[in-house]
Amino acid sequence: MGSKTPEDQRRGPNESSANSAIAAVNPPKSAAASGLVHGALEGEAEDGDGDGDDDGKRADLKTNSKKKKKRSTKKRSTKKKKSKAISGQQTVPPRVPVASLFEDDGYPQGEIVQYVFKDENLRRITAEETRTTILANNMDDEFLTDYRKAAEIHRQVRQYAQTIAKPGVSMTRLAQEIEDGVRALCAHQGLGAGDALKAGMGFPTGLCLNNVAAHWTPNPGAKEVFLQQDDVLKVDFGVHVNGRIVDSAFTVAYNPVYDNLLAAVKAATNTGLKEAGIDARIDHISGAIQEVMESYEVELNGKTIPVKAVRSITGHNILRYKIHGDKQVPFVKTKTNQRMEEGDIFAIETFGTTGRGSLRDDVGVYGYGRNEHTSSAGLHHASAKSLLKTIDENFGTLVFSKRYLERLGVKNYHLGMKSLVSNGIVESYGPLVDIPGSHVAQFEHTVLLRPNCKEVISRGEDY
Repeated sequence: MGSKTPEDQRRGPNESSANSAIAAVNPPKSAAASGLVHGALEGEAEDGDGDGDDDGKRADLKTNSKKKKKRSTKKRSTKKKKSKAISGQQTVPPRVPVASLFEDDGYPQGEIVQYVFKDENLRRITAEETRTTILANNMDDEFLTDYRKAAEIHRQVRQYAQTIAKPGVSMTRLAQEIEDGVRALCAHQGLGAGDALKAGMGFPTGLCLNNVAAHWTPNPGAKEVFLQQDDVLKVDFGVHVNGRIVDSAFTVAYNPVYDNLLAAVKAATNTGLKEAGIDARIDHISGAIQEVMESYEVELNGKTIPVKAVRSITGHNILRYKIHGDKQVPFVKTKTNQRMEEGDIFAIETFGTTGRGSLRDDVGVYGYGRNEHTSSAGLHHASAKSLLKTIDENFGTLVFSKRYLERLGVKNYHLGMKSLVSNGIVESYGPLVDIPGSHVAQFEHTVLLRPNCKEVISRGEDY
């Protein structure tokens, strides 16, 4: 989920939500690890962008493998099948909690990239100091378990989503399948007070078509939108476990004329991931991203169009229960003194366009986010107070949509929401669009800047 540029919007530096409801529903949990899903998507060719380490166990998402049956009683054969399904196979659509697929929370790790040191004397940390530093930076076993679990859920759900994101599918169905899958694999349906704060959606599923770059999702009662053969679709969703948010996005285009656009954005995102690291200068990363992105061209209707890096939205660091932190990674060369630091979590994303590269706000509402720094003391409407209580209990500072409210059974919330937004207690997010007729693509990964390595936590064999 992209963050607006510094001129338009900045986020506060607080890592954890000030809301007491969040702390109340998140007791300490046991420790563990995270990783990669085995196998590329059906019908999709593998390329060099998807390589990465995969030392952990992997869930077998293939359901059509043929197995030889032993000659035994029917009853015994059935028992074996049930046991195997519970211990190692995901269903289609994915509905088996990942905790059932990995023993002892042994989720596979993401792509591990060692930091490069030209001079061994410049190493920032010794082997003896590693454990102490990890604990000090809140990157202990529990932290990694939560992040790796969230990443594994993202990979499994998006693998299924890519099989149904085909011309003719409705955006409502696609969003519903993604969100149902995430909640099922988290084993938290989010219907009881505080349950969605334990694990679930990190923010509403973004399904943005063509010139709509970011922050669009199907809303209840709105006209249905269907994917067409010539559309360019961005699929952006987040998964959180105990407030540790994995933010990752990909683009689908069935018309091959857009292949270079997707290649440009994927290459730019991978460049950002390559340049990210402890003490890395954000202005340097931004310049490298722009250089790669704008080296590509697309031929449309007989015209050669250069791919432009989008200027009005950025990558960002991620805080606990808060998708946008106080650091931003633009896709164009920008003057800033900000650096990446040990312990940071970044969503490295890039947007490339065939349009102007400058986005504007469009009509509609994508979602809402609680402003933890604004007091609710001035609220007078009972409907606004009741709605705020529901928001605090179920979402805290996580971004949520109208669909999520209605799923909880909340009715007649429009007046209360209007009051919360006008008082600055809740922030409203609207769609961001380029000029009509243009096409925008997006790719995104979450990277953990650990003391002794960086871990591209959301990396998979698809992208």
